[in-house]
Amino acid sequence: MPAEDSLATGQRSLGDPALDYPLWPPLTAGCPRTGTGTGDVSYPVEVDYAYDEADPAGLFAPAPVRGGLERWAPLLPPLLAPGLGEGATATVEIEPGVYVKDESRNPTWSHKDRLNRCTTSAAVGVGAPGLAVASSGNHGASAAAYAARAGLRCVVFTGPDLPPNVDAFLNAYGAVVLPVPWEDRWPLLRLAVDRLGLHPVSNLTPTHTGHAYGPEGYKTVAYEIFQDVGLPSAVFVPTGYGELLFGVWKGFTELRRLGLTDRVPRIHSCETAASGPLARAIAEGLPAAHVTVRPSDAYSITSPVSGYRGVLAVRESGGRALTLSDGQLADAQRELARAGLWAELSSAAGLAGLRSLGEPDLSEGPVVCVSTSSGFKDLGVGTRRTEPVAPDWETVARRLRAAGITA
Repeated sequence: MPAEDSLATGQRSLGDPALDYPLWPPLTAGCPRTGTGTGDVSYPVEVDYAYDEADPAGLFAPAPVRGGLERWAPLLPPLLAPGLGEGATATVEIEPGVYVKDESRNPTWSHKDRLNRCTTSAAVGVGAPGLAVASSGNHGASAAAYAARAGLRCVVFTGPDLPPNVDAFLNAYGAVVLPVPWEDRWPLLRLAVDRLGLHPVSNLTPTHTGHAYGPEGYKTVAYEIFQDVGLPSAVFVPTGYGELLFGVWKGFTELRRLGLTDRVPRIHSCETAASGPLARAIAEGLPAAHVTVRPSDAYSITSPVSGYRGVLAVRESGGRALTLSDGQLADAQRELARAGLWAELSSAAGLAGLRSLGEPDLSEGPVVCVSTSSGFKDLGVGTRRTEPVAPDWETVARRLRAAGITA
């Protein structure tokens, strides 16, 4: 995809929109001119575009269903790295007016592929020898796949309790996998970036700012929802650092800016109650917050820190910051499975958030719950074994009766 197809013009501070920067190099540590004097809060930047040059009718015209972010190239940073057919995931109606956007159908079975197509393109654009990432699973696996596709090395700093199936996933792509204590991942990531010239695709700041280009890939989730179901009344998004949350919100704001819609749906963040830094930041009127993390099996969204992107998305859309117990997540995970969708526990947070509010209000349109990743990524999946059954009808029938299957 030629770089000139992109209408990206530069980078703009979310802390002070009057501050802008050139498109290159991508800012990987937030806005250098905003933040608190103590350094406790950092503000992200976003990519800006020549929106007046976009062709909404052409961009959103019916097209063959196929993966790849190339379709949205004008509203993305330059796509300099080859893709893997990411995007164009299914939007499944599980009951009248309630849809699930199933991101497990991306190449590495998670939403992170949309982000890493853009961040790996940034690495290619600056001539980096490889990527460096701190990840508990999905992000690392996706970064490793896109690095391999682009002919780059990938170094993944992960935790000591990395699920074995995710470990195998990472190694399959040729990544250098380094399990270290959780608190040591980011200092080591910074050293790898500073000393080896690796391109960081994980956060480098005290509160989350992340990569400038990454959430741009997540905007395409909003574009596809709009194509599939029209303008929803609300979208429920599993939330860790809030990058996906922000990307979905920004995508809908662009649809309104381009004249395709007249409003933005309410964007609800769905965090685990074991952490919930975004909920705290919003409740206390802060740009970001730090929290103490309690044990949770929803490891993909258990975060000790939030970022300003999530505050913007929830506040500006009129959404709510929801926190959910592991029990609520497990109930939603089982409900998704009954609908034929195998979701990671963290990924069920979108549906769990919807169910926590009671009967959905469909008066303004449908609601969409984003499901971010496959159940393959859950803790302990690789160790589950079904007990063998003796090959006689009496034993088989007993097992069937126990499952509620009778004549």
